[in-house]
Amino acid sequence: EISYSQCAAKERFDAESQSKAETKLTKTLKRVACDDLERIANVSDGNHLSIAEDFSSTEGVRYLRGQDISSSMTLDDGNPVFIPENEYEKLSRSHIVENDVLVTIVGANTGMTALVTNPPKKLTANCKLGILRTYSSTKVSPAYLHAFLAGTYGQYQIHHSKRGGGQTGLILPDLRALKIARFSEQFETYVSDCSLKAHASKRSALKAISEAEVVFLRALGLENWQVPKPISYVRNSLGAFATGRLDAEYFQPKYAKLIELIESTGQSSPLTNLLQTNQRGKQPEYSESGLPVVNSKHVVNGEVRVDADNRYAISSESSLLIEPGDVLINGTGVGTIGRGAPYLHPSKAIPDNHVTILRPHKGSIDPVYLAVFLNSLAGQLQVEQRFRGSSGQIELYPNDIAQFTIWVAPENIQAQVRQSVEASFQAKQRATQLLDAAKRAVEIAIEDSEAAALAYLEASNP
Repeated sequence: EISYSQCAAKERFDAESQSKAETKLTKTLKRVACDDLERIANVSDGNHLSIAEDFSSTEGVRYLRGQDISSSMTLDDGNPVFIPENEYEKLSRSHIVENDVLVTIVGANTGMTALVTNPPKKLTANCKLGILRTYSSTKVSPAYLHAFLAGTYGQYQIHHSKRGGGQTGLILPDLRALKIARFSEQFETYVSDCSLKAHASKRSALKAISEAEVVFLRALGLENWQVPKPISYVRNSLGAFATGRLDAEYFQPKYAKLIELIESTGQSSPLTNLLQTNQRGKQPEYSESGLPVVNSKHVVNGEVRVDADNRYAISSESSLLIEPGDVLINGTGVGTIGRGAPYLHPSKAIPDNHVTILRPHKGSIDPVYLAVFLNSLAGQLQVEQRFRGSSGQIELYPNDIAQFTIWVAPENIQAQVRQSVEASFQAKQRATQLLDAAKRAVEIAIEDSEAAALAYLEASNP
């Protein structure tokens, strides 16, 4: 129970906003000096104008949405969209630049944050993102601001300030009123440096993945391959009925040309001959403990994410489990279908019913190399050819995946690809550790002292 005056002071009468945990965090934050966010940063949001909905997946200016801020507190490049150049020129108030801090302010992932580092020359966003741009006069580092907002005391304030029922979100006045803990310049710089190292490590990870793809494409001869785009084409009915497909898209010449190129190496194989397991998961029964569940949004950019965003489930003895060394591929949904990644984490996990496990026979093919193949042009064209369904409800079934034609590259090529991917994975893990250290240091400074927080950072060797 709390008094009416306490509710009135907060202008909130919902029980969730008055919980003991919220009250304790509020009291703890009051122990240190704070500035309102609007005093240290300009706070705006993205585009509210009506723009053409002819988004592209490859061409134009990158257009950020709420779902493009990931649980790893960085921009998610797994399903980007782009708008025409002329549309971008209309959106000057929502242009995004280096060192902006982005906050998702509408939807289920409200509160997700990202620090913009090394952006393209042109970048913009829709109204589901808040754009925070620090004032130079306050000397607050954007990286420090990001670390605070991504941590416990930033997140609890954001979630406390959300409004709405089924469609929750933050309004800009509430965002501007967030309290940002302030400390000495030395401490904030230390935290900022730690956060920036995390983002640099993330960039190194992306570079390593790119290098793996280049090695593969160059070796196969696809680096500069032009996809055939004939005006028309003809296929006989016998071939159509043999495949069980009558849709014209399935028979586009580019698919046949790709398979011809792979088979011309003399080292091709149907994927089914390389696998001991090719099976989808089942809908899990979620619980408070158990093994982490991996769904489609966790398989992205050549990695399987296992972090605080994963839910948990209890597995039975007969459950299909993800094991280290497996390859996961998404089997459902526009934008996510066909994305693959090697599972490099040391512990097991549970796949949901939209994720397929591919487990190669020992010695048949390197699973890391297989994941890179599936994510490359060679794999994605076969995904495009074989998925089924329409109107946004599309599926890639295990029996269709089994028919993929795979180039079993020489061992030295597979080893080079694995080396780059493992370097990327290690860099991503390092990035997560650094960002977690930066967030935790801020929490220790609030709850204990700057000295204790600095000791923690030194001990964790960020």
